Amino acid sequence: MAEFDWHAERSDLAGLAQLDRAPVDDDIDLKAVRAYRQGRVRAEMARRGIGAVILSDPVNIRYATGTRNMQVFSMRNAPSRYLLMTAKNSILFEFTGCLHLADGFETVDEVRPARTASFVAAGPEIAARERAWAAEMADLIGRLAGPGATVGLERLNAGAALALESQGLRIVDAQEPVEMARAIKSDEEMKCVMASLRATEVAVAKLRAAIRPGLTEAELWSVLHQSVIAQNGDYVETRLLNAGPRTNPWFQETSDKVIGANELIALDTDVVGCHGYYSDFSRTFHAGPDRPTPGQRDLYKVAYEQVNHNLGILRPGMSFRDYAEEAWDIPDKYYANRYYLSAHGCGMTGEYPYLYHRGDFPDAGYDGEIVPGMTLCVESYIGEEGGAEGVKLEQQVLVTQTGVELLSRFPFEEDLLR
Repeated sequence: MAEFDWHAERSDLAGLAQLDRAPVDDDIDLKAVRAYRQGRVRAEMARRGIGAVILSDPVNIRYATGTRNMQVFSMRNAPSRYLLMTAKNSILFEFTGCLHLADGFETVDEVRPARTASFVAAGPEIAARERAWAAEMADLIGRLAGPGATVGLERLNAGAALALESQGLRIVDAQEPVEMARAIKSDEEMKCVMASLRATEVAVAKLRAAIRPGLTEAELWSVLHQSVIAQNGDYVETRLLNAGPRTNPWFQETSDKVIGANELIALDTDVVGCHGYYSDFSRTFHAGPDRPTPGQRDLYKVAYEQVNHNLGILRPGMSFRDYAEEAWDIPDKYYANRYYLSAHGCGMTGEYPYLYHRGDFPDAGYDGEIVPGMTLCVESYIGEEGGAEGVKLEQQVLVTQTGVELLSRFPFEEDLLR
């Protein structure tokens, strides 16, 4: 075998790595997707007696309307773009010069220029700007939802929220209704999820084919980014690709560390991909040129066992507490470095619910029900405290009426499972 060529033996990945893009699904009714999502938000608002919501998280705005604009920028600069939604009205306040971006979206009844109520935009006049913003919103909400309406807010600066409350409105947190809305996917939505996953799998295959000792972590990570963007994905939410000793503990951000021969390389995709949907699976590779060591294989097989056990117990109607009780027991030597969650919801980003390990449930966990239409990511990180390396694996699934359907199809490493 030629030096550094052992990856080329994977016939199941050769074709995937050669694709420039995943096959495009032209049979997605995006208008139906938008209508379903907006209806979900309104239904959850109604259940809680919420007359209006002001959404400033760009992912939530996209969920409720389908519109997008500078998502990462908007996450930091809030409120510079926000949505007011009631039972019958949807008014998008768009960033300066961008009002045209909502043209053609039937989920938006009106577009108005946003009044950016942030210190960056207003400087020492911030308090006056917040009061003016609150007065404008309160007047509009009063006309659309009635005086003294209950208003859901999320991700606003404190001054804006306090100024709005001073207008006589009852303020509640909008995260609950929006998260509960997002948790259940329609069949048409699932086509978007699958399109994002297939594109991300093409990108991971290209990354895997590019693995060579001597590259930096960042150089290798950029291969995935390039492919995601070329396939019209949006962005990668984290920087989670590490090699060798930087795979343990987990959550060390991608760096200029040079990948050494025979090191493990672990990654978590965290891709906000096609149609804005999250593609979230994890894999661990081996740099070559030699075969993995027995210790590396042991780590991999233990992580693989954890993921597959927990996939096997998931079922509709199961409580979060029962899941924690039935989930795989993490061996003591790996427990300190365990991943902080056993599983989590996944849609346009990571979302509700969080499913915790049994040992963490008393302090961090909460109960609820796993129901059909949820998409979940089942997690594993295996690495001893102070150990040389670690393994990250994760699978994305859909909860069905009878069990779960595997969504992430990128294959595991045969040489690490032997």
